[in-house]
Amino acid sequence: MISAEALLGYIADTESDNIERTVSTTNTDKFAEAITAFANDLPGNRVPGYLVIGATDNGRLSGLRVTDELLLNLAALRSDGNIQPLPLMNVQKFIFQGGDVAVVEVHPSDLPPVRYKGRTYIRIGPRRAVASEHEESILTAKRIAKARTFDALPCLGSGIDVLSVELFRINYLPLAVAADVLEENHRDLSTQLASLRFYDSNLRCPTNAGILLFGKNPLNWLPGAYIQFLRIDGTKLSDDVLSEKQISGDLLTVLRELDSLVELHLQQRPVHQSTLREEIYSDYPAVALRELLMNAVLHRSYESTGSIRLYWFSDRVEIQNPGGLYGEASRENFPQQNSYRNPILAEAMKTLGFVNRFGRGVVRAQAALEKNGNPPAEFTLDLNYTLALVRKRQ
Repeated sequence: MISAEALLGYIADTESDNIERTVSTTNTDKFAEAITAFANDLPGNRVPGYLVIGATDNGRLSGLRVTDELLLNLAALRSDGNIQPLPLMNVQKFIFQGGDVAVVEVHPSDLPPVRYKGRTYIRIGPRRAVASEHEESILTAKRIAKARTFDALPCLGSGIDVLSVELFRINYLPLAVAADVLEENHRDLSTQLASLRFYDSNLRCPTNAGILLFGKNPLNWLPGAYIQFLRIDGTKLSDDVLSEKQISGDLLTVLRELDSLVELHLQQRPVHQSTLREEIYSDYPAVALRELLMNAVLHRSYESTGSIRLYWFSDRVEIQNPGGLYGEASRENFPQQNSYRNPILAEAMKTLGFVNRFGRGVVRAQAALEKNGNPPAEFTLDLNYTLALVRKRQ
């Protein structure tokens, strides 16, 4: 985070393009638009931008007293799912003689264009604006040059013809881009795909994320991109298999089939509370299994040829995905710390409504298990895989 002395210099510099000042403490849209613009870093400064709450446009402090609630609200802007992909940002309080300031430090994104509620915001000198088509194309080119995660890399050898155009334009595009932006949009298909990180314009092929989301047959390109399901009549893999299924296809189809599969195999039974009263409980809470499955789909390594495994035993459910903890996540800070191996997929799953809030899946699952009377989920965090084990309610 910036030093107090350097921050005062920025606040006083009314011509700087990497600071935005405001005296409002409640204008969430304004805050998020500023964060998005700094993350996009159209000028290419490659230095953080600063949203400063508690300073006027002319560079003076407003006398604000910063509360913990304000700091928590600012920090929550990162994970509420409205800014896509997730920005890298820090929030801190500074105390000066003329008043407090709350500062959001935003680092340039490696995956531009970054959007807030479907709109791409940029900085033009000291002014914030919605990006034009040309400005978005500049951001897209910057992202291609800096692609680092596997889902952002080009799927070499494929072409736009391996994608389902209808799936993208009907089921995804209206959810990802604001309606008024689409009405003004006369871009061709490849440009639309590229602006959302699903197509590499230089190499003229979809990215791995594009293949996973809209591929007519993703297994042709990513052979491990499926889910193996077994329902086992017993507690060992050697016991009889009651049913089995391989779930594959575009991600929307896979996620919908997963939801249906969980509902199909959940069993409910009455639990007597008293002579005249009983309640119906499930062996497993649907929300817990759903969150853990979404977590496996989102965080798995798609470079691996191994599948996600969903094994439903008579006494437990096991969910195993290829790929261990990623980035800053470790055994010591799991599940509080999240790093996204597949940030474009994370954005897409939020856009499609399969993720409500980032970084809360495991926490929500554990809470649902406790409420239903199940033991907490147990996790094996190996270098090459992650295993979640959920025991049946007794």
